Amino acid sequence: MREVTPYIKKPSLVSDLPWDGSAPQSPSLSGSEDSGSPKHYNGAKDRKVIPLKMCFVARNLSMPDLENRLIELHSPDSRNTLILRCKDTVTAHSWFTAIHTNITALLPQVLAELNAMLGANCAAGSSKEVKHIAWLAEQARLDGGRQQWRPILMAMTEKDLLLYDCMPWTRDAWASPCHSYPLVATRLVHSGSGHRSPSLGSELTFATRTGSRQGVEMHVFRVETHRDLSSWTRMLVQGCHAAAELIKEVSLGCTLNGQEGKLTVHYENGFALSREEAGASHTQFLYPFEKLRMSADDGIRNLYLDFGGPEGELTLDLHSCPKPIVFVLHTFLSAKVTRLGLLV
Repeated sequence: MREVTPYIKKPSLVSDLPWDGSAPQSPSLSGSEDSGSPKHYNGAKDRKVIPLKMCFVARNLSMPDLENRLIELHSPDSRNTLILRCKDTVTAHSWFTAIHTNITALLPQVLAELNAMLGANCAAGSSKEVKHIAWLAEQARLDGGRQQWRPILMAMTEKDLLLYDCMPWTRDAWASPCHSYPLVATRLVHSGSGHRSPSLGSELTFATRTGSRQGVEMHVFRVETHRDLSSWTRMLVQGCHAAAELIKEVSLGCTLNGQEGKLTVHYENGFALSREEAGASHTQFLYPFEKLRMSADDGIRNLYLDFGGPEGELTLDLHSCPKPIVFVLHTFLSAKVTRLGLLV
């Protein structure tokens, strides 16, 4: 029997789980003394230690869960996924809550590591400082009009909203997001329950719209808990308003009545239209926000503003899509109203 035992004795499936390929890892996963995690040893072949830092735990995401018994654990590099099947719904909910709670508890340490790597730890309030980072699911449209949820990592700094396919542990990875959207040109347009899910009931979703040179870009995101939804909703609204106060003004070239000029929208002072004359800047119009009666755009290149002045409605040719400045204007106004206590 000694000779045939290796052929009939099945090795442990646990030790063969393909989770070790998630490098590069967080600095604290390299065995440092200040990692904050207990020391584990992988000597036994029937055990696998999986660090939870920046993993994504979800339910009913990559495969249907009609019995409400599955838990999905995605690795930080998005290369590996574990599907855990529990004996019943109560057990699945209990394990999901425990894993999600521990992943959330590790986020402050992740933020400290990221900001130290980016050199923002000594410059609180800088545009590089990471305010929040977490996994969620983004709604993707497939051929034929079908929709599918896919994991996406979202990070928020003082000025930008960044999307990644995997956790950016290095400076180079951080500098190469899949998408980057300025908060001052972004708004939250929905937050609450979405469509029905077979296992979780109503999906918890929020949606953002961003004004870009290509038009309006919309994203729909799904979170796993009500606390996550509340947290992202609050941070997005406050982050957009804080970005408005930080940036203060936005200027861009335009043409009015065949004359080249510059339109400036200032967070405190409102609108200014100026043009160059004999090497000096001459202010043609100057209006506070309170004077604005109407604003509109054609979605192509023209912005229409009416301040009730003798010049009537102004038609400004911005030479590109007007949506970015339209969204900036909306954010400025929303931030000012909130600051006055008129909007909670």
